[in-house]
Amino acid sequence: MDMPQPNPAIVSRKAELVERLHRVLPDRAVISDPMETRAYECDALTAYACPPLVAVLPATTEEVAGVLRICHDMGVPVVPRGSGTSLAGGALPTADCVVLGVSRMTEVLETDYDNRFIRVQTGRTNLSVTGAIEGDGFFYAPDPSSQLACAIAGNIAMNSGGAHCLKYGVTTNNLLGVRMVTMQGEVLDIGGAHLDAGGLDLLGVICGSEGQLGVVTEATLRILPKPEGARPVLIGFDSNEVAGACVSDIIRAGVLPVAIEFMDRPCIEACEAFAKAGYPMCEALLIVEVEGSPQEIAHQLRLIGDIARRHNPVELREAADADEAGRIWLGRKSAFGAMGQINDYMCLDGTIPVSQLPLVLRRIGELSGEYGLRVANVFHAGDGNMHPLILFDANTPGQLETCEALGAEILKLCVEVGGCLTGEHGVGIEKRDLMTVQYSPADLEAQMRVKDVFDPDWLLNPAKVFPLGASEARRQTPRASAA
Repeated sequence: MDMPQPNPAIVSRKAELVERLHRVLPDRAVISDPMETRAYECDALTAYACPPLVAVLPATTEEVAGVLRICHDMGVPVVPRGSGTSLAGGALPTADCVVLGVSRMTEVLETDYDNRFIRVQTGRTNLSVTGAIEGDGFFYAPDPSSQLACAIAGNIAMNSGGAHCLKYGVTTNNLLGVRMVTMQGEVLDIGGAHLDAGGLDLLGVICGSEGQLGVVTEATLRILPKPEGARPVLIGFDSNEVAGACVSDIIRAGVLPVAIEFMDRPCIEACEAFAKAGYPMCEALLIVEVEGSPQEIAHQLRLIGDIARRHNPVELREAADADEAGRIWLGRKSAFGAMGQINDYMCLDGTIPVSQLPLVLRRIGELSGEYGLRVANVFHAGDGNMHPLILFDANTPGQLETCEALGAEILKLCVEVGGCLTGEHGVGIEKRDLMTVQYSPADLEAQMRVKDVFDPDWLLNPAKVFPLGASEARRQTPRASAA
């Protein structure tokens, strides 16, 4: 994966940069020793790594602004970093950049149950947001599989979703406002503790912008009362295509489960060995969860059961109690870790219309055979957000490149059937050169002009999202007058 060459003029001024950063940050918040900066050389897309010139760990919005002013003045690129769980290389550094991590910014700043919001610093992990309010009967809905580790900053950058996004939506549906610092060090407050803000939808532009427009330091998030109850049901099938057809029929019937998760045999076997969840050994498995009052749960499960039986399931099992429900979800939440115990893999992220699930699953199987690499499927089936895991051996020469080529074909397939390149992992470096598959030159130019306004020198998160040639040309021709 090509990355821009480091600017020798920036590298040669490292000592000056470090000295200036120490003026605005505590000593322990500036990391410049080459051995220590290696801890920031990659994110969860570990196939690519590059230690940054410097890493900084500010604790306040004011410290973030101070860092950005210095870097802007010296022309130093900045790569924002949450918890480093990105699967698309969204926080991959360049050798001449400053990695700005928000992991020390974890405070809960305000909680308002009457108006149903919580305001937090964005280094706080996803799961700990719910942890701060669940004792009072509330929760934060987006729940990525990495929610134990991933930061709210990264969730906003990639517009993350999770298993329960079918009913509750993704990050953008639960984000009310942000405090963001521009590359010039200007602090902006956008949105707030209300459902909608007047004027242009700048919040919608920022959510999912992958650190291209600014560094989000605080977030106001929508919180919800915990449901009265919830219950998952396991449905096993003897083929991926039949399971996909069942999902399509559930959605078509107007039933709205809180989640519909899909796993195929390779993933079922790995998860069962890891979590001992009691999964049936079949070709495809759906986990469908509904919530509400006992009467609502019973009614929805009856409808879902009737639909599933039309597809001749090999197993249909409702969770008998909270313990069994917990084990069912433990298996699914452990999927990526379980697969990592048996193989190197690359996790893709494409979204398709639910009606196209049977076709796409069949075609992925065919592509797997053509490229000679196994593909395990585990994804949020209810909204068509697919996460094929391409299994390969990183120690076998050429297999990484074959894996990348197969991944590109699968993502192109998603676009061909009416979907898109990403649902929640973002573009990062992984999909940047596929952007031309989904977007015309005019589309990409419009997107890049938005970045011109916020970051005219193109210093924020270089070499991500846009095709490398286009972004490097922009970087070399700053548009300081764009604003």
